Amino acid sequence: MTVQTVYWIEGDGIGPEIWKAARPVIDAAVAKAYGKANRIEWKELLAGEKAFEELGEHLPQATMDVLGGAEVAMKGPLQTPVGKGFRSLNVTLRLAFDLYACIRPIKYFPGLETPVKHPEKVDMIVFRENTEDVYAGIEWPAGSAEAKKLIEFLRSELKVEVSPEAGIGIKPMTEKGSKRLVERAVKYALDHDRPSVTLVHKGNIMKYTEGAFRAWGYELARDKFGALTMTEEEAAAGGDKRLVIKDRIADNMFQVALKRPQEFSVIAAPNLNGDYLSDFLAAQVGGLGLAPGVNKSDRLAIYEPTHGTAPRYAGRDTANPSSLILSGAMMLEDLGWGEAAEMIQAAVAKAVLRKRVTVDLAPQVPGSQTVGCSEFGDILVNNL
Repeated sequence: MTVQTVYWIEGDGIGPEIWKAARPVIDAAVAKAYGKANRIEWKELLAGEKAFEELGEHLPQATMDVLGGAEVAMKGPLQTPVGKGFRSLNVTLRLAFDLYACIRPIKYFPGLETPVKHPEKVDMIVFRENTEDVYAGIEWPAGSAEAKKLIEFLRSELKVEVSPEAGIGIKPMTEKGSKRLVERAVKYALDHDRPSVTLVHKGNIMKYTEGAFRAWGYELARDKFGALTMTEEEAAAGGDKRLVIKDRIADNMFQVALKRPQEFSVIAAPNLNGDYLSDFLAAQVGGLGLAPGVNKSDRLAIYEPTHGTAPRYAGRDTANPSSLILSGAMMLEDLGWGEAAEMIQAAVAKAVLRKRVTVDLAPQVPGSQTVGCSEFGDILVNNL
């Protein structure tokens, strides 16, 4: 028997109820696919409001210690106040464990009405750099001593004029961080027979950060995968089946991904661009309720839903657990348990086609029957 330990964090807001619905689906898929040959052993870790209530801190050292030696974990959404209070727990985890690759597949489930005419043409996977860019959290509020000191340094030493009233932040992007993210995206594309990797950047304006991301991405593809990749210009000559490495400026990418999504397959992007773009693409196929994700280092993977805590819906049994469940399917696929992962994907697709969905999806499924979070989980178990 193969027993896979998976550490799990319940999360805040709707976290407890989506976990209650999700775990039985994941376990049932594994049992259906493998009988007693494979099994998940779930071990809970505390973080967020539950940790604060029980231990007096939002991210206990005991949780960090366990994750420091772990390989696989899942978590629900964790709440962070906007503009005040403690720093994002999600960002803290990413930086603490060097979870540099946020990976989010975007694919349409037939039966959903979406804002676009042909959502079936959207089949992309976004690799978002997760530890650098403005998300590194190097910033100070307007009027603070730190902001004033940095502004004075910029003005006096580098002759850069910045308003003394400005809040200020720094956008670090490194060759190492950019290249390892692109390398992961290229390896995925090659392993899964994808046609292209697109580098999304704003290098026409931020030449030494986003422009460097673009340059480092092409350099990595050429130096590490030269025999297996080619540029868009080389592809235009025709007759070659190598993986195409191309790039798009971020604002243009939003336009062409809307008009011609079939031209894009794997996306590699800096942190902020990847955040915006993955949510934008998810909207094209039905929204974040069906969008899974994972944050990975070279050792640890934390699978999690892409939506937030939705506190006003907490405890009402109306939340959609699909994002967490589909993140579990990603985990199973990465573990080599692809049969169980495919069963979960098919179960969700069947629920949509049979028009039995949660309240967030009901407006997008004409004639649907609205069901609660727990009932939707039961439906997926029966659909396996």
